[in-house]
Amino acid sequence: MPSSLRERSPHLAVAVAGLAYPFLVYFGLRVVPPAVIAGGLVGIFGVRLALNHRNDERRRFAPLLFGAAVATLILVVLSPLAGLKSYPILVSLGFAGLFGYSLWRPPTVIERIARFRQPDLTPAATPYMRNVTRVWLGFFLVNAAASAATAMSGDLELWMLYNGLISYILMGVLFVVEFMVRRHVRSRGGAA
Repeated sequence: MPSSLRERSPHLAVAVAGLAYPFLVYFGLRVVPPAVIAGGLVGIFGVRLALNHRNDERRRFAPLLFGAAVATLILVVLSPLAGLKSYPILVSLGFAGLFGYSLWRPPTVIERIARFRQPDLTPAATPYMRNVTRVWLGFFLVNAAASAATAMSGDLELWMLYNGLISYILMGVLFVVEFMVRRHVRSRGGAA
């Protein structure tokens, strides 16, 4: 296995576990008690913290991950099922916090991502990237509210459907729409 792939494998495994999380909860609850699945969730947070600790760029996310892990643990102790359902809410709020913080302390998340692909962005592109960051911030706040509504509904199938499918579709749609808008702005001589 090439070194770079070997180094990325743990990150990929954690990402896949995070994406599959609603399905793991839904089907796992048929086999094991909620506390067992909650222990796995706290384990995912722990692995992610350990992986991020090795990377200076990702180390900034440690307080966010640690806070989410502690909040999940508290919720799991109070109510294992509520703790399990809190994960998508906490992830969305975490991303909202990250995007919001980057608006307060630039460069924004979107600008950082853009500079990976194009390091020599013009200063005129910054307002566009700030607006895109605001849109994603709004998306994550709305997504957290929708996740909370499905969690409080008491319908585990609805929770899984929204958090395991619909939210990802909405995220994909937003990404595609932003990509199309960016291409349109560029074609008209804009700074995006």
